[in-house]
Amino acid sequence: MKILVLNCGSSSIKYKLFEMDTKSVMAQGGVEKIGLPDSFLQVKLPSGEKVKIEKPMPEHTVGIQLILDTLVDAKIGCLKSLKEINAVGHRVVHGGEKFNKSVLITDEVKNMVVQCSELAPLHNPANLKGIEAIEKTLPGVPQVGVFDTAFHQTMPEYAYMYALPYELYEKYAIRRYGFHGTSHRYVSARVCEFLGVEAQGKKIVTAHIGNGGSCTAVMNGKSVDTSMGLTPIEGLMMGTRAGDLDLGAATYIMDKEHLSTAEFSNLVNKESGLAGVSGVSSDARDIENAIKEGNHRADLARQMFIYRVKKYIGAYAAAMNGIDILVFTGGIGENDTYIRGEICKGLTYLGIDVDYDLSDKTRGEEKLISTPASKVQVCVIPTDEEMMIAMDTQSIVSK
Repeated sequence: MKILVLNCGSSSIKYKLFEMDTKSVMAQGGVEKIGLPDSFLQVKLPSGEKVKIEKPMPEHTVGIQLILDTLVDAKIGCLKSLKEINAVGHRVVHGGEKFNKSVLITDEVKNMVVQCSELAPLHNPANLKGIEAIEKTLPGVPQVGVFDTAFHQTMPEYAYMYALPYELYEKYAIRRYGFHGTSHRYVSARVCEFLGVEAQGKKIVTAHIGNGGSCTAVMNGKSVDTSMGLTPIEGLMMGTRAGDLDLGAATYIMDKEHLSTAEFSNLVNKESGLAGVSGVSSDARDIENAIKEGNHRADLARQMFIYRVKKYIGAYAAAMNGIDILVFTGGIGENDTYIRGEICKGLTYLGIDVDYDLSDKTRGEEKLISTPASKVQVCVIPTDEEMMIAMDTQSIVSK
């Protein structure tokens, strides 16, 4: 079975084509700058070579059509016909309380995704555009929606509710939803396979840290708490997101700076985090280079980032009354050995003992980096959200 996975952002489309019989990637790439005059598609060939195709793409349908055209292209394609595609899996960011698992996409499902768009205005409409574009270009091919929020629907009520008047939950469903669910679900299951243990009975903290970041407490294979909230702003300090913030500070800033709600949302979503504190960049690699040049604000930003991840891991160890496995994933979690090491050095009270020589050599690969004496097994597990989406799609379509 061949499954195409699409991740449609507001101005981008990432894709992978899987051969599910062998769990192999046949093709992958992404469209950037949809709606701008310099839009392009970049295809990553099996050899590692990248091919850039520049073409005006005013909206998602044109971008998806270009992706499909490259899949059957005589030079860089891998299919003889688009009829070889058996199903399409989509990442959908917000499923609200309506979806606690992946589903076959129907008109009813699409309507529910529209209803959740208020909670993810930058993402859900783009996800829907991808679904509708496939309906036009590959009519009759089954599509599956895989929701970022679904994995966290197992959180207990006391963990997902905010201490606001209960009527606001009843009227607007204001509560913690959490995101990166597909990643947390994948790495929490994969780490058990990697270590040869059962998920049942295990207390796991997964730290998905990159430009966006979140921590999740996973007990018996189920999410019981997570750091992102109603929106992806809450929780860890991120590349450009503020993370946890005193609500009094929010209203104070809005009053002093005369900001509208939209302007304040832009401030905490796109101008804060590592970028806002450092004044350098949202990228941890740029932060590291600035620190080497003696930039105090860059050093402060990195210290803040490390401190907040440590706090959440500690909080989730308390929430579960212990921790058996700690998993690092995401761009920083998989590759930034300094940040990963500093986080672990602050968690020795949990019985964490890391082999730092091994950790410093571990980038982007599955590895147990704790010592045999460590009470907590610490692992690096590269995330593979696309594979998770493909597997869900295969399972649903096969039924």
